[in-house]
Amino acid sequence: MQANATPRFTTFTGAAIGSVLADFQRLHVAVFHDWPYLYDGSMDETPYIAPYVNIPRAALFLCRAGEQPIGLATCLPLDEESANVQAPFLAAGLDPRRFFYFGEGVLLREWRGQGLGKRLFELRESHARAVSTADYAVFCSVRRPLDHPLRPADAQTNDRFWRARGYQPMQGISCTMTWKDRGEPAESKHTLDFWIRSLNGAALP
Repeated sequence: MQANATPRFTTFTGAAIGSVLADFQRLHVAVFHDWPYLYDGSMDETPYIAPYVNIPRAALFLCRAGEQPIGLATCLPLDEESANVQAPFLAAGLDPRRFFYFGEGVLLREWRGQGLGKRLFELRESHARAVSTADYAVFCSVRRPLDHPLRPADAQTNDRFWRARGYQPMQGISCTMTWKDRGEPAESKHTLDFWIRSLNGAALP
């Protein structure tokens, strides 16, 4: 942690996201290396959000302390996300245009517990309201078994934090994503469960 460095937030939208893709990948690899994602990534990979540069309503909120990137969050309309993320909503008869997808939310461990994660949610929610008529904000979280061999003895979920922000689980709505876990020889499929919050008071589906 940089002494006397006050965290500050900068917003990047559409094409401007391209200027911070390296910062994104660095934080993504570092934070998702840990439980529960166990992501075995590298800086050589093309950031999965690279297509966001062609989506005008996509946004990335980068938090820096001094010159050091310490956290970020991304969002975009669900109907402009990849097919695998939209699939469970379509299967349930839910119109993706009613949802704004919060794809990434990461913060270096030493900066947690200071309200920065809450601010990243607030920025995404404000952006969604400003650029869309979406009724709901949604995000997803990886599902891991309680007996997973790499589960830390003191592992805790973020459920309490998310509920405090007004989010709750979406029953029966989950998607599949593929990445390489630490210690595994190849990529594998993972199930992620969705959480939801109303952006405008609309009743939850």
